Amino acid sequence: MRFFLKTQTIGVAALALGLGVLLSRVMGLVRDKIISYAFGAGVEADIYFTAFVVPDFINYLLAGGYFSITLVPLLSSAFEKDRADGWRFFSAAVCWATLAITALTAVAWIFAAPLARAIAPGFAPEATARLAEFLRIILPAQICFLPGACFTALLYLRKQFTIPAITPLVYNGGIILFGVLGIALAPESGMKGFCWGVLFGALCGSLLLPMLAVRAGGLEFAPCLSHPLMKRVLVLALPLMLGQSIVVLDEQFVRIFGSLAGDGSVSLLNYARRIMQVPVGVIAQAAGLASYPFLVSLITEGKMGEFHGKMREAMGSAVLVALPVSLWMMAAAEPIMRLIFQQGNFGSTDAEQSGLLLMIMMAAVVFWTIQQMLGRAFYAFQDMLTPAITGTVVTVATLPLYWAGATWLGAPGVALAGSAGIALYTAALWRRFSGKYGGHSLRGLLGQTGRALAFCLPATLGAWGTAHGVALLASGHNPVFSAFLQTMASGLAFAALYLGLLLPLAPELAAPFVGLWRKVTEKILRRGKAAS
Repeated sequence: MRFFLKTQTIGVAALALGLGVLLSRVMGLVRDKIISYAFGAGVEADIYFTAFVVPDFINYLLAGGYFSITLVPLLSSAFEKDRADGWRFFSAAVCWATLAITALTAVAWIFAAPLARAIAPGFAPEATARLAEFLRIILPAQICFLPGACFTALLYLRKQFTIPAITPLVYNGGIILFGVLGIALAPESGMKGFCWGVLFGALCGSLLLPMLAVRAGGLEFAPCLSHPLMKRVLVLALPLMLGQSIVVLDEQFVRIFGSLAGDGSVSLLNYARRIMQVPVGVIAQAAGLASYPFLVSLITEGKMGEFHGKMREAMGSAVLVALPVSLWMMAAAEPIMRLIFQQGNFGSTDAEQSGLLLMIMMAAVVFWTIQQMLGRAFYAFQDMLTPAITGTVVTVATLPLYWAGATWLGAPGVALAGSAGIALYTAALWRRFSGKYGGHSLRGLLGQTGRALAFCLPATLGAWGTAHGVALLASGHNPVFSAFLQTMASGLAFAALYLGLLLPLAPELAAPFVGLWRKVTEKILRRGKAAS
């Protein structure tokens, strides 16, 4: 356990969280691969994916996704002033979080049937009844997430990022384990095993693991419900509770409006979105989470010049990595989906349709990256209200886009609405941050991104041409093997063209790749020397 409790610098933290997110996304893909193999893009899979709408909304309603972020600056201030009082505040936060999430979950569990009808207006009555059944299994898992976020906040404060990076692996591992057992031992139960896996994974990964990690590093918990800082928690969290942005609701809109786009649409959108979220998680989310405690410390210490410099450096590096990755994945979208999912009940038509959806979603990855960093910057200033109001306005504005997209264009229309919503939200956040806190953190980012895009475009065309050329050459081979060749060849072509142009003409734009490579190799060399 000692290794997992080491404190880390921002670079190592970003690497650890990035690796953890990558492995978590890989496990998520394994889970979805099993689901697509066994159930394809059918009604049972649609029901399973839609079953997360209500639990996720409860989590968002209590700012569960951001609760640890809300607590970090307050815990930092409390522990710095008085260690004993800091523990009292932490205990009160855990107790209130547990009570609130338990109460909301109980209400949702009781009203599962009418909620199922509300979140899936396009489902048949039999599918709606099945959805209510799945809801009652998955809902109790929410009780683990919010208290777990309190313990995760303490780990972030201690700059111990390894355990938070591992928790999603345990969560996904539980889903995979129970899902496979359900298919093997009780195939007639459909996807119930995956639902029970959600509950098991949440208990072990999201609650017990961070709690045990905090305890190993020192825990002084005494149940209480009263502390002056709880009012401040409510003030900070309330905008996040009431201001549901397109970032957290896009996944739910994909499921709700996907139910209007025909059978299988929810599943196809979910599979494509899962792939899109891999670079978002590995690059954007990891960079945002890793930089956040350091940004909070700089603001607390009044080092605003260093804050803007660190913000500019972290955001620029994340965008310079996200841009080429997203454009390559757009060029290779169909073979990527075919390579990962086309087996069993997931056929070539499903791969082609989901490939189009992935291409549309990947167009918004750079916007996802920027908004992740901007959101953390607002939170570092303890400004939860501005992004909440901005997000709510954009979300309301995009609702007609989702409805029109689903009814006129089907699943591609839903994907287009989601990408447009993220782009609008990012632009609005950019303008609000520049207006409130100055443009020092953002200076030069647009020009830097534009220059990188100029180098990416020929690489993207080369990758697209390579993928289609390989498809013609491998037309008589197994479609999955052909997809593997297309994916690998297009990736190599993109990297060769992009870096071949970048290194001699604009080496400063290649700095994130070179720096990451050096960090990884240096760490491997140090481990090798220590082992010898």
